[in-house]
Amino acid sequence: MLRLMEAAAFRREFVGADRFPELDPEVTARAAAVLEDVRTGGDAAVARYTEQFDGVAIPPAELRVSPERIREALERAAPELIRSLEISIERIRDFHRHQSASGYATVSPAGSVSGQLVRPLARAGLYVPGGRASYPSSLIMNAIPAQVAGVPEIVVCTPPGRDGSVAEGILVAAGLLGVEEMYRVGGVQAVGAMAYGTETLAPVDKIVGPGNSYVTAAKKLVYGRVGIDGLAGPSELAVVCDGAADPVLVALDLLAQAEHDPEARVYLLATDASMAQDVLDEMERLGPDLDRWEIIDEALSNWGGAVVAGKDTVWELTNALAPEHLSIQTEDPWADLGRVRNAGAVFLGAATAVSFGDYSAGPNHVLPTAGTARYASPLGVADFYRRSSYLYLSAAEASDLAPHTARIASVEGLTAHARAAEARGGRET
Repeated sequence: MLRLMEAAAFRREFVGADRFPELDPEVTARAAAVLEDVRTGGDAAVARYTEQFDGVAIPPAELRVSPERIREALERAAPELIRSLEISIERIRDFHRHQSASGYATVSPAGSVSGQLVRPLARAGLYVPGGRASYPSSLIMNAIPAQVAGVPEIVVCTPPGRDGSVAEGILVAAGLLGVEEMYRVGGVQAVGAMAYGTETLAPVDKIVGPGNSYVTAAKKLVYGRVGIDGLAGPSELAVVCDGAADPVLVALDLLAQAEHDPEARVYLLATDASMAQDVLDEMERLGPDLDRWEIIDEALSNWGGAVVAGKDTVWELTNALAPEHLSIQTEDPWADLGRVRNAGAVFLGAATAVSFGDYSAGPNHVLPTAGTARYASPLGVADFYRRSSYLYLSAAEASDLAPHTARIASVEGLTAHARAAEARGGRET
């Protein structure tokens, strides 16, 4: 269960500590070996590691899921599931449409033009994890910003089940999204296939989507050859509450976050001691009846903490945590929103369960973890754009800039740069 701590102890344990999990050198070494095999061995290596790690033999020619199989899953799906996924897709797409960007151009009085081109990536790779559960929501959250950005080719890799199949929910989501290029490949071999390409899977420009420690290590190793969204750590939630909160709702949000993984981080930051105790009591009452209680209990015991402090201290600690998810359940959450400096996603008020953000409300659930919200942002449309600057100088401005450019280049010892600039001085077009 969550430990109720003094502010100094909470700061020491959760704020002062390095919360970003270092990748095990052995995990990194094993990932590097698999990546090299996939780089040189292509489809055969992917199939071999799929059999070794996922326990299913899939011939290389059958690694791709046929578009017909996706359509079949969509046709068989329960109407209720389709409707729920459609609502989720509609709300998430509408939220991300507002992130669309376009280029710009500026013209100087002398006629020079400078500007920026904004273009979508040509090909994006989405990793949709498996393992403890299947995650159609992960496919939706990763695919929609890529689609809104205008990425023409979207590739999905997801681990197969023991029978070689892909989870029906993922297939249905792919069908509703119109995603047709999907592979029954997971783990490091999926990252390698998307980064280097194989005989059947063309390489992508960027890989996004969370995974286990091996997937995270693989993404770190291929970064540079391809772009990545970031390195995901354990999921996190901080709830800030005061005496006006509903202790049952606060408790349920904390329990739900701990359900993700035994290493999930959950924090309760309260300005009212009585409310904090009520929340802890409700967690003890509600928790043991939940299906994933063993996972929840392990996360709460090892990685959770609660603190009662004055409002200024609570917000200082919250911003220092820079949590992935931040729930504000206070008397005036809109006023408290102004105190937020670092957070991946913010949920305001008692009605706004963090679970809504995980599935259907609109904002993306791919968020910065382990305090990286200090500098990183949620996955969005901008992650699937590339920007190019352009410049046209009039003869007059080229002549004006030539001596200044040449002087700076000469200070740096780059005389060819200086000569190239000087050659433009006094020229006419």
